[in-house]
Amino acid sequence: MIILAATPIGNLGDASRRLIETLNTITIVAAEDTRVTVHLLKALGIENRPRLIALHDHNERGKAAELVELARDVDILVLSDAGMPTVSDPGFHLVDAAVAAGVQVTALPGPSAVLTALAVSGLPTDRFTFEGFLPRKHGERVKLLRDLAAERRTMVFFESPNRLAGSLLDLASTLGLDRRVVVCRELTKFFEEVKRGTASELAEWAAAGVRGEICIVVAGAEVRVLDLAMGVAEVLDLVAGGIRLKDAAADVSAASGLSKRELYEHALQAKAGPGLNGASVKKPEYPSLPQR
Repeated sequence: MIILAATPIGNLGDASRRLIETLNTITIVAAEDTRVTVHLLKALGIENRPRLIALHDHNERGKAAELVELARDVDILVLSDAGMPTVSDPGFHLVDAAVAAGVQVTALPGPSAVLTALAVSGLPTDRFTFEGFLPRKHGERVKLLRDLAAERRTMVFFESPNRLAGSLLDLASTLGLDRRVVVCRELTKFFEEVKRGTASELAEWAAAGVRGEICIVVAGAEVRVLDLAMGVAEVLDLVAGGIRLKDAAADVSAASGLSKRELYEHALQAKAGPGLNGASVKKPEYPSLPQR
């Protein structure tokens, strides 16, 4: 059997009784970092010394088959450095292989940075989406955030402290300066900090530098009621800010429900301006745009 076990995300007191009992009896542990696991065993006062097998991003695909075969005869405990394995941590490929091979998979529930950040954020929790780590590169990050601009569910991200300020600036530029954002730092640890504000406010705060493990919780988009003229004006504002007309029309369409094609064509006509002698420019015919 494969046993996925959640480990403390900071405070050792959050280690569950079931985790401690299992660590005291298990014979094989597949660990994201065996050094971290050795430290955890010592910190929890575990006298048992199970066989430790490294299972990380670089070897998981190659190790999965071997571990699945072992799990037919003996229980294998899977640990990430913090939180639940498979959630932005190793374990998914192992579980996938185990399911395919008919090997049982179970879990020891416990601490989760995602749910903890969501719970303390003060943002709606009835519907949410976890988006993992934001892309490292600016262009890829902006593209992802633009795709999420109309997402109405609360969004949770992981981020590196070194990239936090840049990511908050990108959040402000793509989702709006006033989009509500919560940065959760060092959750459950001594220096835990939960910072709430708008995307632009938190970008300014983070510019001075931030340390620790970071979760970003972002409010979902609000539905805006716009008429076509207001929508076209918003498209033109986005274009003036450097966004391509096609992308600006798509963003406003997603947020307002207005037709992307109509926004595109009317904005294009507005950019062209009046024709010669003040005559209106005839509305051009354009092929249907692909839906995003």
